[in-house]
Amino acid sequence: MSEFVGRALARGEEGYEEARRAAVWNGRTAERYPDLVVQAEDERDLIAAVSLARERGWKIGVRSGGHSWAGNHVRDGGLLLDVSRLDAVEVDREAKTAVVGPGVRGNELLEALLPQGLFFPAGHCPGVALGGYLLQGGFGWNGRVHGPACMSVEAIDVVTADGGLVRADEQQNADLLWAARGAGPGFFGVVARFHLRLYEAPGHIANGVYLYPIEVLEEVFSWAREVGPRVAREMEMMVFIHRDAAGEPEIAVTGPVLAPSAERAAEALALLEACPARSRAKAAAPNVPVRMADLYAAAHASYPDGSRYAVDNMWTHASAAELLPGLRRIAETIPEAPSHMLWMNWGPSPERPDMAYSVEDDTYIAVYGVWEDPEDDAANVAWAAERMGEMAHLSSGIQLADENLAARPARFAAERNMARLDELRTRHDPEGIFHPWMGRV
Repeated sequence: MSEFVGRALARGEEGYEEARRAAVWNGRTAERYPDLVVQAEDERDLIAAVSLARERGWKIGVRSGGHSWAGNHVRDGGLLLDVSRLDAVEVDREAKTAVVGPGVRGNELLEALLPQGLFFPAGHCPGVALGGYLLQGGFGWNGRVHGPACMSVEAIDVVTADGGLVRADEQQNADLLWAARGAGPGFFGVVARFHLRLYEAPGHIANGVYLYPIEVLEEVFSWAREVGPRVAREMEMMVFIHRDAAGEPEIAVTGPVLAPSAERAAEALALLEACPARSRAKAAAPNVPVRMADLYAAAHASYPDGSRYAVDNMWTHASAAELLPGLRRIAETIPEAPSHMLWMNWGPSPERPDMAYSVEDDTYIAVYGVWEDPEDDAANVAWAAERMGEMAHLSSGIQLADENLAARPARFAAERNMARLDELRTRHDPEGIFHPWMGRV
């Protein structure tokens, strides 16, 4: 179509199906088909896409990096707007700010920042683009120090449902900025640029890794729950259930630390040596200096490109005794590697500013089914939803990073914040140009 600088591919045209599938990183691409895929090249295409959708009565789904596990942006009918090519980065070292396009990958932003002594709490996995990541909250590296990454968004340039490009910050269009900090795939606009606050880079990065037999599950998780309030903010203490090289369930305790100094990192990592099951560890590496590239490589091994995924999650402040039956059930039924369960000691968190993002808790638990054969789809999809469904009575909500709303709708914002999001959506997108969250109309 001549009105676009980038490509516009209608359903049935050559290249359409390739573009549709490429818009979802998950190898299990949903069988949903938009009428048109627009691969935007610049903000003019964003404006043109919104105008076309208004003319034709279409709804819009927006894709930045495609890492939405559920492919929230790919819907039947309407327009799929791919903004992954808007990937410019401008850094002001002195002001500690950056202006980035929604298609910028978080790991690539860090590659540009670290040589300048700067840092941003980008996503844990390589390839995750900032657009969707920042809108859903941003659960990333050193997020326990800097907060969810959306807190570091100082302004956005956004194309609204009427086709206008506006700046939203604390002084103008502040309600749009409020919504952009946590609305995720239900945001009612297309962000052309994010204006970010940056931080000094950590002086030392290290990790500790301990592998335990599944027989000590109760000891390890009871201890992990008990020490949660004592975990240094610079450390992301995570406990995984997965299968080892022999295919047997195993527990891995890790503690990536992004600290000001090696001494501070060592102090944080010492906590992992206090696990009451420490003498039963199959292997241990208590304090290993690493680079950000190493942390990203480790994450990539757990989330390989091209695999099929089914994911679900929960926040909780439940006791270990309450959680253990569900954890045992996960261990007993976990699919083949690299499928896994993640436990992270996240809170207690400091008071947050007023923003759409409003649900978090002491402990984060998520399950990730990872497989290759489409014949295994049903079993893995059911595993993720059923395991979290069985523990839902202990959940205080979910986070949108690992949402499974189409299969299992769940609370992702405080009631007051959800009501305000609905009111703002009605005000800023009265014709419903932008898709709401799946599982919620």
